[in-house]
Amino acid sequence: MSYIKHRADESQEDYLETILMLQKRLGQVRSIDIANEMNFSKPSVSIAMKNLREKSYITMSENGFITLTESGQKRAENVLERHTILSDWLISIGVSQKTALEDACRLEHDLSEESFEAIKKAVRPS
Repeated sequence: MSYIKHRADESQEDYLETILMLQKRLGQVRSIDIANEMNFSKPSVSIAMKNLREKSYITMSENGFITLTESGQKRAENVLERHTILSDWLISIGVSQKTALEDACRLEHDLSEESFEAIKKAVRPS
């Protein structure tokens, strides 16, 4: 996979994760909420939402409310789970919370499924 394609996938995952977190916190989400949460410009978020709509990850109501589709919800939940488990693991081995959250954000996109599952078992044994 090319670096540019990988960065685009990572960006989409970050937006989907943010939409999911905002839905849990606010109930309804608009582009301005995403812009404020991610500290991005409204035009940047608008372009990203267009791309997510084209990939059928979100729908947008006439009032501008954003809803994750089934595939968008699934992808967002996967990314959020990876982020949560990785940050919990890093904190458990002595990394500061601030650094753990930042590092988990980078790792969640690049870590193999095999490594993630091993960490998940270590952090949350069945």
